Amino acid sequence: MEPLTDRDLRGCFVNASKGEVKRAPLPDLTEQPWDDLDYLGWVDPKAPQAGYLVTETDRHGLVGLALRRNHGSAHRARMCSLCTTVHGGTGVSLMVARRAGRPGRDGNTVGLDVCSGLDCSAYARGLVPVPAASAVHETLPVEARVARLRRNLDAFVERVLRAA
Repeated sequence: MEPLTDRDLRGCFVNASKGEVKRAPLPDLTEQPWDDLDYLGWVDPKAPQAGYLVTETDRHGLVGLALRRNHGSAHRARMCSLCTTVHGGTGVSLMVARRAGRPGRDGNTVGLDVCSGLDCSAYARGLVPVPAASAVHETLPVEARVARLRRNLDAFVERVLRAA
């Protein structure tokens, strides 16, 4: 992923009002491992139910999504729909995004189970250890895991942007 600026981030959200974007906390952009990111994801430290995801798409350019995070049950393992990493406890959260445009203003949303820390890029690249709940060892090469992550991410972005 190419390095981004505060201005890039604030200008790319497709499912949040200007006020919501202005109030959103931004991560430290100087500390990001840009070469190892497929998307920039972060959680609001003061409101942990709020998350943000920004990605570059071939079809739509830079797209930012405001997310609502629901941890769900801590009693069973769940698989991330983006990177397919299996986590126990609260390692995967249901991330819900308002649809873009009129459908979102009407209350329509789409959701996906995603790594709670929004660190799928690190899991896909093997940069962090796979959680103990993941009983199956991934045999795909890193390039194939990253490509799968990108496909899943692009499909989620398309669902958010799709007109009702």
